[in-house]
Amino acid sequence: MPTGRSRRRTTIPGTVRRLAVLGEVAAELGVTRNQVVLAWLLGGDPGVSPVVGATTVERVDEMLDVVKLDDALRTRLDAAA
Repeated sequence: MPTGRSRRRTTIPGTVRRLAVLGEVAAELGVTRNQVVLAWLLGGDPGVSPVVGATTVERVDEMLDVVKLDDALRTRLDAAA
């Protein structure tokens, strides 16, 4: 069973389902979940300005590798949100 912070996150109603959809989309695109979340946020409400925190150069590079979400993927993510 998860402990600590991750345990709290998965107890919020719908979190497991949202993470599953996020993981499915990431796997289909061959990218990380973080990249999908960033692409989803950047393509959504213009009032949202995501702030990326990275602890390694590799994570910065990962976030700079832009992911394109088509309408079908965006709809799946929106429905899970």
